[in-house]
Amino acid sequence: MKALVIEDTLTSATLVCHQLGKMGLEAVHAKNGEAGIEAFKSERPDLVLLDIIMPGMDGFEVARRIRQLESDGDWTPIIFLTARTSDEDLERGIEVGGDDYLIKPVSEMVLKAKVRAMQRIAQMRSSLLVLTRKLDEANRELTRLSSADGLTGIANRRRFDETLLKEWRRCARDGKPLSLLLIDVDFFKPFNDNYGHQVGDECLKAVARTLAQALNRPSDLVARYGGEEFGVILPDTTESGALAVAEALRGAVQTLGITHRFSEVSPVVTISAGLASTTPQRGDDSGFIALLRRADAALYRAKTEGRNRVVCAPEESVAVGARG
Repeated sequence: MKALVIEDTLTSATLVCHQLGKMGLEAVHAKNGEAGIEAFKSERPDLVLLDIIMPGMDGFEVARRIRQLESDGDWTPIIFLTARTSDEDLERGIEVGGDDYLIKPVSEMVLKAKVRAMQRIAQMRSSLLVLTRKLDEANRELTRLSSADGLTGIANRRRFDETLLKEWRRCARDGKPLSLLLIDVDFFKPFNDNYGHQVGDECLKAVARTLAQALNRPSDLVARYGGEEFGVILPDTTESGALAVAEALRGAVQTLGITHRFSEVSPVVTISAGLASTTPQRGDDSGFIALLRRADAALYRAKTEGRNRVVCAPEESVAVGARG
């Protein structure tokens, strides 16, 4: 450990530094408050021993400034060493950031005990911070897992629903359009039945990966909606912009070239998509349900009209200045 001794009296500073050295600590001496602040910034000590009565900046102000210099999560034990004995001085010392308050002259035994106590506190605090970071990482991973589809790794239905409501409210607040795609893998049941579930799973993974890679904005979200069905949320996107995105997604999946000898529309795996767009209205939190129904109806039309295509639901009002 490195200890910073801020003390204007040379004899007292020399004695304290000697005592610290006998404990195995590296002692750094600063002769006044200003020098102590600079030494704290350059040396980053593990412990500060601080006199109160010094020319210029007193110890209370030094302690306050040291606490201001510490970044979030940092903590350096500060022990006041002073001849001032009033309760008011002790209270102020703790108030400005001190951790202990010792009256001069301090015996070597008492100083050693106080320093060791601060070391134990620092070690326990460090262990607690490590544990906290591990818990934070575990919580982030749990959050990620709870919002990710177990098979494909993209967002799951829960995250889709949460994101749709959040974007609905944001677009309503900003007066922006919101578009939604519901996508279905064409003739997936015969693909799964004839090639086997393992191959079917690999097909869904490839389609999910392709859809996610084809989206070019962080705000866009693709999720596994259920089975072989996917949902895509396109905030700030008009119908024309969403149609361009949907066609790009359809083309990207077809370009994968996954053989599908049991499809009635193509020798490779294809998708059908239903598109619905609207400009959400303030106070209408249930309106996104109607948007889902419109997208689902458009998807049904895409399937009944031959599949491997995008069908738009009847157009509603759109806003200017958005993608598309």
